[in-house]
Amino acid sequence: MTKLGNYINGSWITGDGEGQPLYNAVTGESIAVATTKGLDFKAITEYARTVGNPALRKMTFHARGNMLKALAMHLRNHLDLFYKISYQTGATKADSWVDIEGGIGNLFANASLRRKFPDEVFCIDGESHNFSKNNTFMGTHILVPKEGVAIHINAFNFPVWGMLEKIAVNLLAGMPCIVKPATVTSYLTEAVVKEIIASKILPEGSLQLICGSAGDLLDHVTSQDVVTFTGSASTGLMLKKTAAILENNVPFNMEADSLNCIVMGEDVHPGMPEWDIFVKEIRKEMTLKAGQRCTGIRRIFVPENKMEDVWKAIATSLSQTAIGNPLNSTVRMGSLAGQTQRNEVKEQIQKLLASSQIVYGSLDSVSVIDADAEKGAFMSPVLLMNENPFAAKEAHEVEAFGPVSTIMPYKNLEEAVVLSKLGKGSLVSTIVTADYKQAKQYVVGAASHHGRILVLNNECAKESTGHGSPLPLLVHGGPGRAGGGEEMGGLRGVKHYLQRTALQGSPTTITAITNVYQPNAIGKKTNKHPFKKYFEELQVGEQIITEKRVITSEDIDKFADLSGDHFYAHIKTTDFTGTMFEQQVAHGYFIMSLAAGLFVDSYDKNPVLLNYGIDELRFTKPVYPGAEVYIRFTCKEKLPNDKRIIEKPEDFKRGDDIDKGIVKWLVEFLDETDEITGVATILTMVAKKS
Repeated sequence: MTKLGNYINGSWITGDGEGQPLYNAVTGESIAVATTKGLDFKAITEYARTVGNPALRKMTFHARGNMLKALAMHLRNHLDLFYKISYQTGATKADSWVDIEGGIGNLFANASLRRKFPDEVFCIDGESHNFSKNNTFMGTHILVPKEGVAIHINAFNFPVWGMLEKIAVNLLAGMPCIVKPATVTSYLTEAVVKEIIASKILPEGSLQLICGSAGDLLDHVTSQDVVTFTGSASTGLMLKKTAAILENNVPFNMEADSLNCIVMGEDVHPGMPEWDIFVKEIRKEMTLKAGQRCTGIRRIFVPENKMEDVWKAIATSLSQTAIGNPLNSTVRMGSLAGQTQRNEVKEQIQKLLASSQIVYGSLDSVSVIDADAEKGAFMSPVLLMNENPFAAKEAHEVEAFGPVSTIMPYKNLEEAVVLSKLGKGSLVSTIVTADYKQAKQYVVGAASHHGRILVLNNECAKESTGHGSPLPLLVHGGPGRAGGGEEMGGLRGVKHYLQRTALQGSPTTITAITNVYQPNAIGKKTNKHPFKKYFEELQVGEQIITEKRVITSEDIDKFADLSGDHFYAHIKTTDFTGTMFEQQVAHGYFIMSLAAGLFVDSYDKNPVLLNYGIDELRFTKPVYPGAEVYIRFTCKEKLPNDKRIIEKPEDFKRGDDIDKGIVKWLVEFLDETDEITGVATILTMVAKKS
């Protein structure tokens, strides 16, 4: 029997002993054996820390992001292979799409996040703060990669997505990882990792894979490591109690299976689009991946006077779902991941039957297409009904991790909120309603117990990613039973792998350290106007101070006529009694426009390609006629701007062939008293000399 490989310490190695046999979930045939017996887990963690970590830490956020993009594009070239193997897990084409291409999509999404970071090996976090009267002492926060390894212990239901959604984040942050997928479907994870390693896109040591038991892996974690876990709450709790994790205060992020719920709003009734949307969403969540999703709908709450109509509509919809061999194009629901999973689901259903009854489906039989129902891990979707959700708690405590859900009644929306919380914390909840007031009432009432809430109605249903689909830029996790952690979430997720450190010193010193200009730092004089310099030539801190311009009442009148902005404060005949102003005041946007006239080097072409935008514009002091305004103009930060990937000639746009970067400029408006009257950050696109 073929043994799966473990990619550790720079080599593919098979473990010792017989190991755990793995089976085709559709046919029951043997596929391979997984074992990690004989592996030195301490050496594996040290290899990640001493080889992978230094290599990633030397790369900037932009280099790491481009690495992820290259990896995503490489994996797209091997989709046929991944889909072929994925069918053996019992997944249909739609199931596999979510797992495989959803995982690759996570790589792309995190690659794009590089634009939110500087082209540095670390970054500033949040605002800076001045702590002194004379502006010589300040503080800020920086984020640097931890010097350890991220250990990912994943569930069986998404062997590709589960890995890629996690490693995309730690790799962007600059930490290596060890991936331990659930053994039962690890053969698919192994196939993907083989292509990743063969591509040589990642630095050596940044990704290791173990297929089989985790052994004593967690006994070797240090304070610089991070552990993430996806799976059952009981297993997660057991791992979280590992002595080395507790003793070293190792961050442990848990995303546990939870009793997620969907609520039908009181306003929804037959004939409304939302009625059909509700039924369709439940069928999708019960049958996609055969219900083996941590975000699956386990509890269904509907108004008590609509119970019978709703469960019959759901039953009718489920009856139209073809079950069987995923390779058959007519099949819409495949098998569970294995016989063990099917047995566990049936055991959990027996517990639920203590207070519920089956209104659709069967524990004993299922009709399948192009397959053997017993050799494969097939089972019927099962819809249960619990008519006393407050008295009978099983539906709020027991999870059958398969195509199983329980429908329950509620009297009013306040009661629905209370019922949703009886699950003691979930990853996601959905409310289907066309009533905005009901939507707000539910969201505000239930949000404390759910990591994500989807408000689903006819406005968004066609483009909604659905109840069960976490998104890379939104957090995935939940309180209580759901694990109390969060994954992904855009920048939020990356920060889990970074150490936040407070940094104090003079503005000039912190500017030199961070390569981001800090207000009140000493500027660098330049004999050449910054707009005449190419991107590579510009230095952070370069500064010019412009000539002064006297503001007149006529200037203000002309700008009012030109812009159409005749706000009372800009009209000189206004009676200013009881206002915030002493007399006619200049428009803030006039001062902003005037500033451009003072700092822009005019007439001749120069490396500045265009004005890219304005951030953080504030007007802090009124400017009256007679004031003398001048500008302090400083190079604040430089960011790369990658060329677009042009796959078709018709997609080419003017300027796509120009190498360029983004430059942020701190613009400070000052008056004759040298007080700041306004401040802004202006972005320009600047050509590179090359």
